[in-house]
Amino acid sequence: MKTATLAEIKKECKHRSPEEILALCLRLGRFKKENKELLTYLLFEAENEALYRESIKELIDDGFNAITATRAYIIKKNIRKILKETKKYIRYSGNKETEVELLLYFCTVLKNYKSHVKRNSVIRNIFERQLEYISRKIPALHEDLQYDFTLELEALEGH
Repeated sequence: MKTATLAEIKKECKHRSPEEILALCLRLGRFKKENKELLTYLLFEAENEALYRESIKELIDDGFNAITATRAYIIKKNIRKILKETKKYIRYSGNKETEVELLLYFCTVLKNYKSHVKRNSVIRNIFERQLEYISRKIPALHEDLQYDFTLELEALEGH
C-alpha cells in the first residue's frame, strides 16, 4: 500500500462529512498511544499553552524524581528517556516558545540533578548539546522572549 501525501489527505478530508471525519479521528486514536496523545493535546490542551507547559514541567520533575539508580549507565538511560518524552510533547505543541522553555527547564533540572552532570561525560554532552540546540532556536522568537531566554541560557552555561 502506498501512503498518501498530506496534500492528498487534506483534499480527501474536504470531501468527507463531519461525522466521517469524527469516525476517522476516533479510529486513528485506537491504533497508537502517540495518536491519542496528539488528539488529547489538540482537543483539550492547545487552548491553554501555559498550562500545557506547566504539566510537561511536572512530568520532567517526576521523571527525575523517579530515578533511583546509582549506576551512571542507568541514570543516563533515564535522562535520555526524559529528554525523548519532552521532545515528543514539544512536537505535539509545535510552538517555538514552548520548545525553548521546556528544554531550558529540562537543562535546569538536569544541571541541579545531583552531581552527575559535572562528573559524567555522556550526561555532560547531553546537557551541552541541548544548550547548543536552544541557542539556535532563540533567535526565531519575539525580541522580549529572546532576551529572557538568553539570560536563562547564559545562567545555565555558567555552570
